Amino acid sequence: MELTKSQVLNMLAEDEKNPINRGWIAHGKCVGETAGVIAAAIGLDAEFAQILGMIHDIGKRNTKEVVFHDILGYEYLKSLGIDDRYAAVCLTHSYLNNDDTCVAGGYLPENAFRTEFIRNHTYTPYEEIINLCDLMCTAK
Repeated sequence: MELTKSQVLNMLAEDEKNPINRGWIAHGKCVGETAGVIAAAIGLDAEFAQILGMIHDIGKRNTKEVVFHDILGYEYLKSLGIDDRYAAVCLTHSYLNNDDTCVAGGYLPENAFRTEFIRNHTYTPYEEIINLCDLMCTAK
């Protein structure tokens, strides 16, 4: 299943009711807006980039435990029937160039699923944009 910008904004509006979510949601909106501008400037789909930016940290929803937020986000979106072309950004957003040891924000505990996914995944231009924007939008 694909996601629309409207669906994502509705999901975030619902999650925003819990104050614990406001930081990652504000950060995700910044990443989405910035990614959309970059995508449009290089001839890519700005709305798709915005969607990916808004959902990349969705694994942080309703928790302060963020160590496995990449996996939690991927699993959450997959449980909703969301396609991998969206859900994968939860896993790829902190790992550059298929390097599972190159993590923005520090080292994470070993996880076989994450390691296998990152090492074997072909990054899309959108995922590369999200990597960049995640580092640029520092307010979390």
